[in-house]
Amino acid sequence: MTHSVVSPETARRTAPAASATGPAPATGVREMSCPVDPPSPTDPPSPTDSPEPEDLSTLRVVPARHPGRVVLAVVVGLVVAAVLYSFVTNPRWEWGVVTQWFLAESIIRGLMETLKLTVLAGAVGFGLGLVLALMRLSKSPLISGVSWTFSWIFRSTPLLVQLLLWYNLGYLYERVTLGIPLTDVTFFDARTSDLMTPMLAAILGLGLHQAAYAAELIRGGILSVDQGQLEAAGALGIPARDRSLRIVMPQAMRAILPTAFNEIIGLVKGTSIVYVLAHAELFFTVQLVYGRTQQVLPMLLVATLWYVVITSALSIGQYYIERHYSKGAVRTLPPTPLQKLRARLGRLRPTPTGAPA
Repeated sequence: MTHSVVSPETARRTAPAASATGPAPATGVREMSCPVDPPSPTDPPSPTDSPEPEDLSTLRVVPARHPGRVVLAVVVGLVVAAVLYSFVTNPRWEWGVVTQWFLAESIIRGLMETLKLTVLAGAVGFGLGLVLALMRLSKSPLISGVSWTFSWIFRSTPLLVQLLLWYNLGYLYERVTLGIPLTDVTFFDARTSDLMTPMLAAILGLGLHQAAYAAELIRGGILSVDQGQLEAAGALGIPARDRSLRIVMPQAMRAILPTAFNEIIGLVKGTSIVYVLAHAELFFTVQLVYGRTQQVLPMLLVATLWYVVITSALSIGQYYIERHYSKGAVRTLPPTPLQKLRARLGRLRPTPTGAPA
């Protein structure tokens, strides 16, 4: 009698086919069950065995700690407190004298002259600077060369020298005459020394000096605008004037404004050099007062405080003007200081009981 031996592998391959048609016939092969290994701790858990989600509503959010920042803030606070304490307790500052002269009539008149010089010289400087910037961008070598030469001369000459040259213009040209050349027709004739007052010399010196710097910063702002926008506007048939005023300048203002306000603030402080022309602006008035009373430091502090007030007002105006021109660059305008203060006070205000946090 012949017996056939079937290997376990052959049995496993033929078992599914047999089970599909019915119960497998009995054979002489004994099935052996293999023990199942227990799950390893490193095996990922099955979806049916996932733990319950942790309740995160009871966790407390703790802000990140910045010990270095805290130490620096403490050091800076101590330095500021020491400076303020010195200002308050040192009797040689003579705060009583500062209070007495801060709103004096002569000081206010000098302050008005300083503001007048700033406005007139700034108008001359930035108005002429815009013309010079456009001339510098011209394709004509003559026009561009004249603009470059103007900026080169007035940026190379000290402001004090320019003021003295304008004030002493009568030494070079005794009379100023306006008429038709090569004829006897004269519309205006006057002595230069009568026309060139300290006020006019100060406006010309400060304004022309400022124009040389304003021309370069305006030119840089115009060049910062992508030229592809001009090409696209030209392809759409937009006139050149509208391309300049509606496309180029609003974008150039974002680059021009920070430097322009720095120049204006420098112009406010630069008016103090007009004292060499004996023009009664703020610093010259302060000099006259401390020359008579010998209270030098308190009077210098009066002038310093007024310059701080003017520059602070200009800085506030700069913030809001820059915020206006940033509309095309950011999606959301940055909050104003008042809005920041309201938001901070709102966070400090306690939440009513039962209201959502």
